[in-house]
Amino acid sequence: MKGNTRFPAEWEPADAVLVAWPHSDTDWCRMLPDVRACYADIIRACATRATVIIIGPKEPEEKYLPEGDLRDNVIYINIPTNDTWTRDYGPISTVNSERRVAFNDFQFNGWGLKFAADKDNLATKHLFATGLFDSDLLNRLSFVLEGGSVESDGKGTILTTTSCLLSPNRNGADDIPEIEAYLSETLGARKVNWLQNGELAGDDTDGHIDTLARIVPPGDTIMYVGCNDAEDEHYAPLKAMCEELKALTDADGNPYHLIELPLPSAMYDPEDGTRLPATYANFLILNGAVILPVYSQPKNDLLALMTVKAAFPDYEVITVDCRALVRQHGSLHCATMQLPKGSMIIK
Repeated sequence: MKGNTRFPAEWEPADAVLVAWPHSDTDWCRMLPDVRACYADIIRACATRATVIIIGPKEPEEKYLPEGDLRDNVIYINIPTNDTWTRDYGPISTVNSERRVAFNDFQFNGWGLKFAADKDNLATKHLFATGLFDSDLLNRLSFVLEGGSVESDGKGTILTTTSCLLSPNRNGADDIPEIEAYLSETLGARKVNWLQNGELAGDDTDGHIDTLARIVPPGDTIMYVGCNDAEDEHYAPLKAMCEELKALTDADGNPYHLIELPLPSAMYDPEDGTRLPATYANFLILNGAVILPVYSQPKNDLLALMTVKAAFPDYEVITVDCRALVRQHGSLHCATMQLPKGSMIIK
């Protein structure tokens, strides 16, 4: 890995999780009580395992915060935000051989200029300026990269999608070797695995990998979204993605074990009728726990829960109802960003 820079796997120890509180100037304005209740559940689940850092222009009311000792694990910082998807505008962390953490501040441009991002794009800089962190800040603002678009095994392998990283409204690049060289330089990538199929209907991100396929500890397994309904619009692209996954190897040439996650039954926006990109792959791995989004679909939720428990036998699996989150085309992983062990001065 170049210069001993390493992009940690999500299952490595974390000091904190970054979330952004929904406020009236976000797209959540029409459904604030519902989405705030969902965020309260996410914050509570994360606070059992790590410090939770909440950013936004307005502090959450006490009723949304964990009670008892867990309340001590929550920090609020007043930082302006456009939206709440910290996975994509929060710091992408790397570590060196001495375990020194660096916050890589990549550009966020609203998923290819789809939405305003002027405040969100400054959030990592403002976060670093608080003095809470024993980390370095690396300016990567010349390159657009969202945390949800790259999955790491912590050993030099990155999994991503062509539909996102080659999007013309991000870096204007269609040269895979050029992007691979940049990911090698900044994230220590030894191998980049590209998926060309599988984007979910309603996905504003152009096919973020964290909606489709996730690397499972210790790094030899990929959990991926499958579809067994030939009448579903996702059937063909997800089958094609599965075939791609079968052909992949990690940076050391090892093939992957594959575990299929169910696709939630189709969910639609109650206002405009468009399909929503609900996915069980959008889970967060945090200090011995997997925090799993569910969608009030008893059969599918149970199958997803059992599948994740089988893939993570030594982990606690915590479910959070994310029906509110998916209304804005994201889910639990999109709404969180872990900060690795060694990031913070105050624990």
